[in-house]
Amino acid sequence: MATAPHTLASLSEISKSVAEWVAGVRELTQPDKVHWCDGSPGEFQRLRDELLAKGELRELNQKTFPGCYLYRSDPTDVARVEHLTYVCTQSKEDAGPNNNWMDPLEARARMSALFRGGMTGRTLYVVPYCMGPLDSRYARCGVEITDSAYVVLNMAIMTRMGRAALERIAMEGTFVRGLHSVGDLDPARRFIMHFPEELSIQSIGSGYGGNALLGKKCHALRIASWQARDEGWLAEHMLIVGLQNPRGETHYVAAAFPSACGKTNLAMLIPPDSLPGWKVFTVGDDIAWLQPGADGRLWAINPECGYFGVVPGTNARTNRNADQTIRRDTIFTNVGLTADNEPWWEGRGEGEPAIDWRGRPFDAGNGPAAHPNSRFTVSAARNPAFARAADDPRGVPVSALIFGGRRRELAPLVYEARNWQHGVLVGASVASETTAAAAGQVGVVRRDPMAMKPFAGYNYGDYWAHWLRVGARLKHPPRVFHVNWFRQSAGGKFLWPGFGENLRVLAWILDRCSGRVGAIDAPIGHMPHPGDLNTSGLDVSAEALAELTAVPVGPWRKEAEDLRAYLQQFGARLPGAMLAQVDELSRRLAAAPAH
Repeated sequence: MATAPHTLASLSEISKSVAEWVAGVRELTQPDKVHWCDGSPGEFQRLRDELLAKGELRELNQKTFPGCYLYRSDPTDVARVEHLTYVCTQSKEDAGPNNNWMDPLEARARMSALFRGGMTGRTLYVVPYCMGPLDSRYARCGVEITDSAYVVLNMAIMTRMGRAALERIAMEGTFVRGLHSVGDLDPARRFIMHFPEELSIQSIGSGYGGNALLGKKCHALRIASWQARDEGWLAEHMLIVGLQNPRGETHYVAAAFPSACGKTNLAMLIPPDSLPGWKVFTVGDDIAWLQPGADGRLWAINPECGYFGVVPGTNARTNRNADQTIRRDTIFTNVGLTADNEPWWEGRGEGEPAIDWRGRPFDAGNGPAAHPNSRFTVSAARNPAFARAADDPRGVPVSALIFGGRRRELAPLVYEARNWQHGVLVGASVASETTAAAAGQVGVVRRDPMAMKPFAGYNYGDYWAHWLRVGARLKHPPRVFHVNWFRQSAGGKFLWPGFGENLRVLAWILDRCSGRVGAIDAPIGHMPHPGDLNTSGLDVSAEALAELTAVPVGPWRKEAEDLRAYLQQFGARLPGAMLAQVDELSRRLAAAPAH
């Protein structure tokens, strides 16, 4: 895209450190052109029009989906590649057994060879961006260099991208360096390298979301978690949601769930008609940066300003807010098409597929019409439940941290940690059981501490030690809870209705935070008295409620020992306080009558 020389000069001269880095990358990659992105609407439109002209982007039905477009990635490039994602620290121990590790010298040599001359014939885009509100002291900035206009469009939606971010970088003097190229899309030449000690990322061989939008998982979690440890805060894979009760009181909670556990539905929860007077506001759906405040509380910002969500299963029944959000000004990736050129995905509930995600006439024998990991990219402000507090530079005060997983029998509907230290253990114990659809064997426990297994940028042992240190600085720490919407009867029936009715559980959590309700002192933590959970109007029997709040002591004793064995793999890096919490859990379970 041609750019006026005076505009190019004014942007490139704002930050000498960025300009010098760009010059070095230009010499290595040999692009035909360099474009400094200013983040303007006109720039977005020009890039979009260029991709339309090349056939890389397709305009959708503008009457029914105004401002919406379809992008198809290469069929070999449709998801994050965890096995090709590395944390490159000087010491392998610093990366920990929870990460793939490569020596930084080896990684840089390998990536330099792949990048050398790799942008010949292409445009190098310089994408300055800010993660978080531009005027927030909690925000952090980065620059992504990429040869993908599709990446630029997505970064423009997902971050505060452009001139203002570059000006902040010039003022602060520090930024995360992200170098990306789609390369030749050869899976054998696809790598995502993180160099947290240098605050840099290099990614090649993929044009797909989490591999290419370096502000997202790469910066906002892997690199930011390292920054957060050094600076005394937390970068977490958490949604942030505001809950206003009928009294008019608003509390904010942050929650972490592994995939397929209802994270997006909770972030965009709609109060059911059975609970009048409640309001829910979405601050963030995926990532939370949590800072100890001067008032002794934990404060949170959402570093993103857009959603990059999985679209299959989204409809007006499962998630009305998400369904309305993506009806305009959205980039869809790898969805199918209807005959009238509307996007289509499994679970949409409207229309029929005519074209699949590869661009072929739809044939059920070829698999689903939309790729199971097909995505939407859209501004968070499009969400009918968007919280204006998401743009507040101060962030929002967090009353509760909630962890959850998918457990058929073990974990009760809800329980509360005894204190912050116990809460760290509760977060570290997060796990889900496989289903028949996900794996050949049902009920296999997959541990995903704090739902951060793919994203913690350093050794989990050090990570938990950092959580303990942050808690020690908080005069008024948030309470910590665990929820499980997926408890089943012996016959395999879900005991809890889920979706909007989960607000009933959140109501108990908020009452605990406000000191309005008591709890049962159970071996695993504090649990609700059955009468304190509002089940009015629900088809939940007294027997089902008793099962939902039961703690099967025998299985929990085994869980404690399994958890101990899991934690011990982190060796000397594991804080002694974590094993002390396991000892306390085991002691209480040993004293409890088995039934």
